[in-house]
This record gives sequence, C-alpha cells and structure tokens, in this order.
Amino acid sequence: MSADPRRWWALAVLATAQFMVIMDTSIIGVALPDMQGALGFSQSGLQWVFNAYVVAFGGLLLLGGRLSDLLGARRVFAAGWLVLIAGSVVAAAADGAATEIAGRAVQGIGSALIAPSAL
Repeated sequence: MSADPRRWWALAVLATAQFMVIMDTSIIGVALPDMQGALGFSQSGLQWVFNAYVVAFGGLLLLGGRLSDLLGARRVFAAGWLVLIAGSVVAAAADGAATEIAGRAVQGIGSALIAPSAL
C-alpha cells in the first residue's frame, strides 16, 4: 500500500493557509506609517487597524472550529479563503479609516475560519 501522492499538495495548501493567517498580522507593522499618511489615521485610530484583525480572529476561532465540525473542514476552509480575499480587496481599496478597519475585521473573520479548519 503506497501513500497518496496528493498528500504533499495538501500539506502545501495547509502550510500556505497558516502562513497567510500569520502574515496578515505581521504585514501591518510595516504598512502602518504609510496608512497613517494616506488614509488620515490618528495615532489612536491607527492601533485599530491591527486590533480589528486580531479581535475578529481571536474572537471567532472557536466558532470557526465548530463550523468545521458541523459543515466540514473543506467547506469552511474554502469559505474562509473567500472571506479573507474579500476583506483584502476592501482593505486594499479603502479610501478612509473606517473602510480600512472594516476590511481588516473581515480579514480576521476569514482567518478565523481558515485556521481551525486547516488544522
């Protein structure tokens, strides 16, 4: 009995998913100064760009795991990617502080669906 050769593709997809979840939190530290100038953030408002992602991600991780149990990990994983991509598009196209924060929160929701279903 030989091992399924698709297992390496699955490992690559799952590793990429975990990388994206972690990268979203790391990339903000680099982009914050540019965001402050381009979108007119105050110093205190700038912290919410990071917090919107982290609060949504941390607050919805358990829900993402439970949805994976109920609906299936593949479905929730795919839905999480769609939500993450939608949030990324909103954040990238933001023309103001509120839109940027909303996009980051949607990214956090997507990541909260991806992380537990990938595990």
